[in-house]
Amino acid sequence: MSKIAGKTIWITGASSGIGKSLALALSSRNCNLILSARNAGALQEVKSLCGNGDNIAVLPLDLNDHEGMNEVVNKAVSHFGKVDILVNNAGISQRSLIKDTDFSVYKKLIDIDYLGTVALSKEILPHFIQNQNGHYITVTSLMGKFGSPYRSGYCGAKHALHGFFDVMRMEHEKDGINVTLVCPGFVQTNVAKNALTADGSPQEQDDVATQNGVTPEYAAQKMIAAFEKNKFEVYIGGKEIKGIYLKRFFPKLLHKVVLKSQVR
Repeated sequence: MSKIAGKTIWITGASSGIGKSLALALSSRNCNLILSARNAGALQEVKSLCGNGDNIAVLPLDLNDHEGMNEVVNKAVSHFGKVDILVNNAGISQRSLIKDTDFSVYKKLIDIDYLGTVALSKEILPHFIQNQNGHYITVTSLMGKFGSPYRSGYCGAKHALHGFFDVMRMEHEKDGINVTLVCPGFVQTNVAKNALTADGSPQEQDDVATQNGVTPEYAAQKMIAAFEKNKFEVYIGGKEIKGIYLKRFFPKLLHKVVLKSQVR
């Protein structure tokens, strides 16, 4: 992986799921890793599984702490002297109908999934500009391209990320900065269990679609291939990827297909 060798890669949401699998996959690629999430203990476990501790730093991060991003970016840069790639993977999902959902749930989804990601990405931008080099790998979702019931706030936050990072790419291509948007469908992670319900409490149960999704190891390999090729977007999943093209060419048909699927 010549384009990754020697790079410093910062992964948020690295304590489980896709972030953990990405850290494990990259740990043998001769690069430096910075692992971030809220749970420092879980991050230490991931670090121990990676095996090359000298090349891995653990940096706790809460995306809801927008004001603390300057300090956390400075710490990240101090570990290895630079950051080449920021993988914006952390976030939270939702499972509740609009009519039942408390407004505070929407605010939390925006604060974490959208504003937290924007705050971190904006704070590291001067570092990327100074180095005339940088790559944002932002994990959105297929829900950032089309919608599905029970995910209104999640879809809204993920759609917003596409708008922001498309402009980031346009404005800073001249500064050697790249942007890859990663859009997973169903992946076998705890995303459904951790999803917020109508009152803001976690769902605490899985769903069949997530259980039958692709593995996080598969998703990690697809991500690595995508940012090695500097793709603008990559779609990861099974038949749900077809929704991208139905939305573009046959939006009414997609509407019927999604409603018929009864996916929760």
